[in-house]
Amino acid sequence: MTIGGSIAVIAIGAILTFAVTVQFAGLNIDAVGIILMAAGAVGLVFGIIRFFSTRARTDSVEPPL
Repeated sequence: MTIGGSIAVIAIGAILTFAVTVQFAGLNIDAVGIILMAAGAVGLVFGIIRFFSTRARTDSVEPPL
């Protein structure tokens, strides 16, 4: 998951948790929002780790002489 996708999932989860007041039988919208925010946070952490590990790998290459 990319960093932008993770932020979008966090935003959708926050909207479901804090802004939506609709009640469905057998489905808790607040729980779905919290799960989406947690999944987005995990994806954001992995995206940042991947970004910096890729960047560190390309920065260590010496230019040819």
